[in-house]
Amino acid sequence: MAFELPDLPYAHDALANFGMSAETLEYHHDLHHNAYVVNGNNLIAGTEWEGKSLEDIITGTYDSKAVAQNGIFNNASQHWNHMKFWEMMGPKGNAMPTELEKALTESFGSVDAFKDAFKAAGAGQFGSGWCWLVKNSDGGLAVTKTENGVNPLCFGQTALLGCDVWEHSYYIDFRNKRPDYLANFLENLVDWDYVAAQL
Repeated sequence: MAFELPDLPYAHDALANFGMSAETLEYHHDLHHNAYVVNGNNLIAGTEWEGKSLEDIITGTYDSKAVAQNGIFNNASQHWNHMKFWEMMGPKGNAMPTELEKALTESFGSVDAFKDAFKAAGAGQFGSGWCWLVKNSDGGLAVTKTENGVNPLCFGQTALLGCDVWEHSYYIDFRNKRPDYLANFLENLVDWDYVAAQL
């Protein structure tokens, strides 16, 4: 069965008062994300990956030695990344559940230290990519960054939170100020209840 572009879990203008405009979501979701879905479906048609789960396609086509990943991986992984990204945000406020605050403090020393590490990872990602809060197989939490469409599934990690630092994610609202975009993402856009539920 072909993959489909999911609807946003909120209206296009729902995040406008929190730093992500309707125009950004129209371009990012309706055009960029949709292109990954369409291109991915075209690329897997008639191959061994047709009918496989998105996760199986991602882990099966990822090549840890490749500087540039193949087209099937890139489109499948970016489809997965974006589905998670929309769910990780919301206009619900940013109160952090106690259990998540405790886990972050245990792993990073404080919530502020986690946020600093997350912002540094995103700002320090050269070119396009993502920054992540992940849970490793041993249960420990870590902040990572990945190039292009690579995501935590490739390393056997659970993605708790991810932020898209491709320019199309922030240039309309923040121009070239990626650090400001990352700070706003953490302070105003993250649905911390969703993040806690991934623990």
